[in-house]
Amino acid sequence: MSAVAQPLLAVRNATKRFRGLTAVSDVSFAVMPAEIFAVIGPNGAGKTTLFNLIAGAFALDEGEIHFDGRRIDGQSPDKICEQGIARTFQIVKPFPELSVRDNVAIGAMLRAPDMDSARAAADEILRKLDLFDKRGQKAASLTLPDRKRLEVARALATRPRLILLDEVMAGLRPTETDHMVAALRDINRAEQLAIVMIEHVMRAVMALAERVHVLHHGASIAEGPPQEVTRDARVIESYLGLKAAH
Repeated sequence: MSAVAQPLLAVRNATKRFRGLTAVSDVSFAVMPAEIFAVIGPNGAGKTTLFNLIAGAFALDEGEIHFDGRRIDGQSPDKICEQGIARTFQIVKPFPELSVRDNVAIGAMLRAPDMDSARAAADEILRKLDLFDKRGQKAASLTLPDRKRLEVARALATRPRLILLDEVMAGLRPTETDHMVAALRDINRAEQLAIVMIEHVMRAVMALAERVHVLHHGASIAEGPPQEVTRDARVIESYLGLKAAH
């Protein structure tokens, strides 16, 4: 008998409250190695709070989070990053006066022995995200699509095994979305990188995600392949119907 694959990330009964408001309520899911997994739901559903719990920015009130078989909840963000989880942020905040290359090299310093090695690693990542020709520009000079790619590049520079992508398609045109989807798919396949994405752009979710987990008012209401989840009556009522109305 072949061994059963173990989840790379396991979130178990995660709960987070803020002054009596339950932002995340008893949420559980697992992400397999190299899987692309999406978390969707309306604004205020608890998606970014969930990422903050996984990345160590917030402490759980209840539940557990395991990465590669080890419990990580309660650890600091830098320790979690060292173990192989990277993240992006909705509002991208590169170091504006530094070059594109040096923004990425700073992340690469987590694993690289020196700055020359970090810059070489940065160049490799910038090629994958079509930013190599802009490596000498200041980050402040980039367009929104390029800043989004730079945000992903900075996270990838830490050489994660799992990356948390928080709305990296927001504000992109359809062609720019397709460009980002293609880059993420290539990186996922080439590096066996697990991706957990929060995304409102259903075009990207349908193109990338193998499974989708839906949150509403902090609680899980559905999980499964995207084609199934988007036909779920609860999902249509709470989220997709709302999007269609706008």
